[in-house]
Amino acid sequence: MEIIKDQEFGGERPLYCRHDLQLENVTIHLGESSIKECYNIEADHCQFEGKYVFWENNHFVVRNSVFKESARSSLWYSRNGEIYDSLVECPKMFRSMDGIKLNNVRFPHAQETMWHVKNVHVENCVFDEANYIFKDSENVFLDHVTINGNYSFQYSKNIEIHNSVLNSKDAFWETENVTIYDSIVNGEFLAWYAKRLRLVNCHIQETQPLCYIEDLTMENCTMQEDCDLAFEYSSCNVDINGHVTSIKNPRSGVIKVKSVGEIIIDENIKKPGNCQIIVEN
Repeated sequence: MEIIKDQEFGGERPLYCRHDLQLENVTIHLGESSIKECYNIEADHCQFEGKYVFWENNHFVVRNSVFKESARSSLWYSRNGEIYDSLVECPKMFRSMDGIKLNNVRFPHAQETMWHVKNVHVENCVFDEANYIFKDSENVFLDHVTINGNYSFQYSKNIEIHNSVLNSKDAFWETENVTIYDSIVNGEFLAWYAKRLRLVNCHIQETQPLCYIEDLTMENCTMQEDCDLAFEYSSCNVDINGHVTSIKNPRSGVIKVKSVGEIIIDENIKKPGNCQIIVEN
């Protein structure tokens, strides 16, 4: 493998179409497509300032590095990309990619990040300003991840999340096959129009959660007092280990709760309209 160390590059395509490179303490200044159409690239203690850095790449690994805010849209149309122990300051990262691994990476400006990606494994990461993160994505695994930003995971499928904190309005809309374990999900209008959503040992916050869902499962979950008007028009297999402020017009299935403030069943309930609500206390 060729080693490039302690050098600086800028302008258009300085390392275009290269392969088997090890970059050490390299700075990519303003410009475009610096490491485009490459394969088998390793970068350690590097700084990326230009746009479109890793486009159309196959297999790259980045460690201990920084993508500056000017490096927006630097990770698109590539396969098998890994980033560890790094800072990504720019938005619109990871688009139309297959095979992504992240561990201990911070994203302070993660708007419109992770669109149309698949086969993603993320651990110990924080995504701030993360509106519309993971849009239209599939086969995503997250563990010990924090997401602060609205409209996350819209239209995505095959998602598994562990030990995470998700502060996101309108999260998981129109998703399929999502399972969340041991996590806090905070955001109004959670998971409307989802299919096959499972929550295990989770804490849910904010108004009107979990409505219009086909095949909702909840196991040993809790809900904050602001979770009112829950489960409207959803088919449910729900076990809440605590109090629910209000339940409105669930469509079918079973809901078990320790206590409930109000159950609203009115003339607008949808067929079959036979959900069994079991209140233990």
